Amino acid sequence: MRARVPYSASRAKFHPLWTCHARQPHTRYATAAPLRPEIYDVVCVGGGPAGLTLLTAIRSTPATSKLKLALIESQDLTPARTWKLPSDQYANRASSITPKSEAFLSQIGVWPLIDPTRLQPYHHMRVWDGLDSSSQISFSSPSSPIATMAENSNLQQALLQRLEELAPFSTFDSTKVASIEDGPSPSSEDSLDLSSYPSLTLSSGEKILARLLVGADGLNSPVRTYAGIPTRGWDYERHGVVATVKYLERNNHHGDNKSVIAYQRFLPSGPIALLAMPGNYATLVWTTTPSKAAKLKTLAQEDLVALVNAAFRLDNVDLEYMSRLDGGHTEELNWRSRVAGVEEDEARIPRWVDSVQQGSVASFPLRYRQTDTYVSSRIALVGDAAHTVHPLAGQGLNMGLADVQSLVNTIEYTVKHGGDIGDEMYLDRYNREMWMQNNRMLGVTDKLHKLYGIGWGPVVGIRSLGLKMVDQLGPVKGWLMKQAGGIGT
Repeated sequence: MRARVPYSASRAKFHPLWTCHARQPHTRYATAAPLRPEIYDVVCVGGGPAGLTLLTAIRSTPATSKLKLALIESQDLTPARTWKLPSDQYANRASSITPKSEAFLSQIGVWPLIDPTRLQPYHHMRVWDGLDSSSQISFSSPSSPIATMAENSNLQQALLQRLEELAPFSTFDSTKVASIEDGPSPSSEDSLDLSSYPSLTLSSGEKILARLLVGADGLNSPVRTYAGIPTRGWDYERHGVVATVKYLERNNHHGDNKSVIAYQRFLPSGPIALLAMPGNYATLVWTTTPSKAAKLKTLAQEDLVALVNAAFRLDNVDLEYMSRLDGGHTEELNWRSRVAGVEEDEARIPRWVDSVQQGSVASFPLRYRQTDTYVSSRIALVGDAAHTVHPLAGQGLNMGLADVQSLVNTIEYTVKHGGDIGDEMYLDRYNREMWMQNNRMLGVTDKLHKLYGIGWGPVVGIRSLGLKMVDQLGPVKGWLMKQAGGIGT
């Protein structure tokens, strides 16, 4: 059994990269409480999409629907329940939901509750090399979407609605985990041995026990710290800049979803992507250096718009020059576009961006993380608590949902076979299924990021040739699209 590290919020800190959480001696804490804390079958720490999907799926599965559940979330969930934006505004955190993830969300009754007017499927995707514009790969799926763009808040609201339809369950929102320790040993008053059960002390002062404690609590997971599970990885020294943008109107726009294209261009500092939202809107995800990200966030709107348009049209030399300017980007773009003879073709490049939604520009650091295991005795990790992936493939949320689906299947199997849902022997079914699958995706995205960050001529030529060959090989493209869409995995 893995040695546990009692977690205390007052002592929690970020661990250096490529170091492991120290394995400390097994420690027991006496309790003076005269009554035993409430025991739950599954306690989930984290009320984001992964945590909410987990509880919803457990409650939606007949074999596990009677388990006693608890959710602990540090934020107030009221704004998520009542979330609403005008039809001409979109949240800047949106995700590509693959067909596999959509099928899972439909199976547990969540997808029909998502506001459909704020969803945007796309059937085509074009990816090309910023140092060789002739090197590209295009994906098309006329019969079904490659993926569907959805705001994270739209999904979270639907999950809360569905979960509350399936009540009862205990919610501790606006509540932090103050500490996690081992449960009490048998005493003269109570002969039940709960020492293997995680005991959580909440910021409200309440104590609860868990047969199975699930960490859906993000990068700096208290649950992972308590379990003593090492995590390894590095920072990319890149930030992802996100924003909601609006395209220029076009006269011939007919709203045909099957004509919607997602665009991604690999630049030496990182990829830039425009992913369509309903109407003339799109989500911008621009990976770049921390200094460039900071500058993008301080630019006047018209200058930021010009740089986004330039990033999809101009050579990297021109773009680098423009990125060093403090203003006048629009005039510079217009002049350089005329000189370069940029052709406007929506099959190749996106329409001109017209504006950026006020207050939507934000950034976040990019990291690679993978834990040594996703499970320990009475512990399971899902989503960012288990792994953190580069966003260039748009798979972060889908990987978390796949974790949840696998873990719920494992819990269902255990219940049907009369096992203990916290037994590491049973939980290892989840670990065996997902750890290597996620590790492959982490490896692919990491290597793509590093490969396209190289500007040396011979490397550019080799990768361009490889991309052109893949684009011409139908079976290979089909396999890649199935992997990206989560089909057949």
